[in-house]
Amino acid sequence: MVCEILLWPDECLSQNSVPVAQVDEGIRSLVADMFETMYAAEGVGLAAPQLGIHRRVVVLDVTSRLPDSKPLALINPEILQKEGSQSFEEGCLSLPGEFETVERAAFVKIAFLDEQGAPQLLECEGFLAIVIQHEMDHLNGVVFVDKVSPLKRELIRKRMKRLKNARAQA
Repeated sequence: MVCEILLWPDECLSQNSVPVAQVDEGIRSLVADMFETMYAAEGVGLAAPQLGIHRRVVVLDVTSRLPDSKPLALINPEILQKEGSQSFEEGCLSLPGEFETVERAAFVKIAFLDEQGAPQLLECEGFLAIVIQHEMDHLNGVVFVDKVSPLKRELIRKRMKRLKNARAQA
């Protein structure tokens, strides 16, 4: 089922998410809905808080840029190691049409549970590392505009307010 994606600065996007206690059918259903929502919005990643669900669940699919990769569901992801630095112009499904350059680690090693609840380790760099860090920020109530200057953030806030008003009138 395609769900509504919250628009920043919705207060739900600034809250911490709680760990998933058990990977069950409810979580697998959430993951399926998140993938469907992400694909419908033409995104490469989506975190449960963007749907107003404060659980530590992320889905991503970067095959459009990295054809050898595969779609991933990350449940209770945790960064074990970060190295280096890279800057990238990021966007976000909760901030449609907004893009800003953000600095992130160039390499990350993460631990997570897959859709079956099995523990996994993943080492990645480049675009995949950026997407993982971006989505994991959502789990901690952080949106990429929190990493830009206050002036840029305020300009984006005003544009998002206009977008929300336009959507409410449609």
